[in-house]
Amino acid sequence: MYTVVAAIAGVSGVAQQPFQIPPLVTVSPIGPPATPLPNEGATSRQTRFSFIAYGDTRSQVDGQALQPDHGVIVGSMVKTIASLASTRFPVRFVLHSGDAVSNGTVGAAWNVSFTPLVEKITRGAGIPYFLSAGNHDVSLAGEASRPVGLHNTLSALARLIPSEGSPRRLSGYPTYAFGYGNLFAIAIDSNIGADPLQLAWVTDQLDHLDRARYRHVIAFFHHPVFSSGPHGGVSPQPDVTASPDNVERQTAALRGSYAPLFRRFHVRMTIAGHDHLFDHFAERYTDGGVTYRRDDVVTGGGGAPIYTYRGEPEIQQYLAAGLPENVRLEHLMKPGATPEENPHHFVVVRVDGERLSLEVVGTGSTPYRPYNGQSGIDLNDPD
Repeated sequence: MYTVVAAIAGVSGVAQQPFQIPPLVTVSPIGPPATPLPNEGATSRQTRFSFIAYGDTRSQVDGQALQPDHGVIVGSMVKTIASLASTRFPVRFVLHSGDAVSNGTVGAAWNVSFTPLVEKITRGAGIPYFLSAGNHDVSLAGEASRPVGLHNTLSALARLIPSEGSPRRLSGYPTYAFGYGNLFAIAIDSNIGADPLQLAWVTDQLDHLDRARYRHVIAFFHHPVFSSGPHGGVSPQPDVTASPDNVERQTAALRGSYAPLFRRFHVRMTIAGHDHLFDHFAERYTDGGVTYRRDDVVTGGGGAPIYTYRGEPEIQQYLAAGLPENVRLEHLMKPGATPEENPHHFVVVRVDGERLSLEVVGTGSTPYRPYNGQSGIDLNDPD
C-alpha cells in the first residue's frame, strides 16, 4: 500500500487528503459487443424497442470471485434478451445505475468479479452496455480516492461509452450521452452533482437536442432524486417527520440543480440506484399551460445486500421550490418492509412510439409483482 495526497478531478474547493492506494492492478476494458450501437443517424426511424435498467451489483466477494447474485441477474437478463429478440420490442441496450463493485480503486474487483459477467451481455448476447458511476466505483474511501476509482471506472468502460473527444462525452468525466431511435440517454456522475462544468455540459446537450426526433429523454445516475429506502432522507426515528437535513448532499444537488433542468427540457424518466430496492415516484408539473410527467425509478437490486422500506422522503422544500411550476409528486410504488418483498431484480422498459411502459423482473423464489399484484405498469397519463 502507498500513501499519496490526491487531487480531486472534477470537484472544486475540496481539500487534498491522504489516501491509501491499493496494490496497482491494471483494469482491463470490458469487451464490447461485436456489433456496437449504431451511430445516431442510422436509427432515427426506430420507435419500438426495449432496454434494460438495473444497478448496485457490488458483492462481498469482489476481487476474489464472480459476483454471485449479479450472476443470477445476468442469467435471467440474457434469457429475457433472447425471448424478446424476435418480437417487436427487442432489447437494444442495458443501463447500469452505478456501484458496479464494492471498491472501484481495487482493480481485481473489476477484472475478476464484474467484467466476466458483463461480457455475457456484451460479447455473449451482443448487447451494448452503459454504466453511470456510483460512489463505490469512484469515491468509496472519500473524495481523495476519486482519481484512482475514476481511472479504474473509465478503464473498464473504455470500449463501451463514447470516446474522449466525442461530442457526446464530457472530457475526463464518466459523463456521456447517446441516442437510439426516438430515445436519448444521458449518464450523469451524481457523486459530483454540484460540479458546475458537468451541469453546463448536460445543459448544453439538452439545449441542442432535436426533440422532434428524441421524444424520450432518459437521465441515469447513481443517487436517487427520491427514495423511501435508507438513503432517501427519511427520518431516522419512526413516526417522526423527516428533515431536509437528512437528505444526502448528492441528492440535494440533484434536486436543486438537475430537477429544474429536467423540467425545463421535459426529461421523461430518471433511473437511479444507491438504495438496494425497487422504488417508483412520478412527478407532474406544468410548463406553458401543459402538464408533463417524469417517472423517477430506483432500481438498485442488481446483487448488493437488499434494503427495505424506511419511510417517506422529506419533500416539502422541494415542492415549495416547484410551486411556480405546480410540481406534484406521487409515490406510485413503495418497497416492502422485508428483504423477501424486495428481491434482486432488473427493469425492462418498453418504448412504443410516444408511450413508455416497464416491467420488473425479479430473481427471488416467488414472482415479483410490485404494482398491486402486477409486474409492470404503463407510464403514460391519459391524454
